[in-house]
Amino acid sequence: MSWTDERVETLKRMWGEGQSASQIAKELGGVTRNAVIGKVHRLGLSNRAGGTEEEVEAPQVAAAAPPKPEAVRPEPVAPRAEPPRPAPAHAAPVSNVTPLPVRKAIIPAGQPLPPQPSLNEISPEALASVREVEKRARKLTLMELTERTCKWPIGDPATDDFWFCGLPSIPGKPYCEAHVGVAFQPMSARRDRRR
Repeated sequence: MSWTDERVETLKRMWGEGQSASQIAKELGGVTRNAVIGKVHRLGLSNRAGGTEEEVEAPQVAAAAPPKPEAVRPEPVAPRAEPPRPAPAHAAPVSNVTPLPVRKAIIPAGQPLPPQPSLNEISPEALASVREVEKRARKLTLMELTERTCKWPIGDPATDDFWFCGLPSIPGKPYCEAHVGVAFQPMSARRDRRR
């Protein structure tokens, strides 16, 4: 359906007479109520003396719809207070405040990271073991790694002299035995080296 000059004139006349968009659509044929409303707005005819289409038909819709009940918020129920238990005579007073765990400070973006453990902090035995392993490593590229190979990176990724260990990994771990010893150190060993 196209809006011919004849159909537009009929629309303007009927709209000016106060006819509804549904009535105009029925008279024109082959057009919907929404198409009539859209054309009225594009033509700038939406202001008429009898009010707009929405104002005329809105009360009918509002009358048909039941009023919405006000949203009722349930009042919070206070927990039941248990009767106070008498404290034993020898017990120290108990504080009701639970201490929160101490969190590490969050470092804002752009700030340098705190010093990380380096190879200097690794035990000499583990370091010697790693050096021996790296001499007999398979020197794999990233694309050659599998779930059964050690994924310990060796060298600087920005250079051509960068590779992965590639020796058989321990089941359930990403590294070989020597690199697991470096990567997964017990807390007490790390704590002792910091002192």
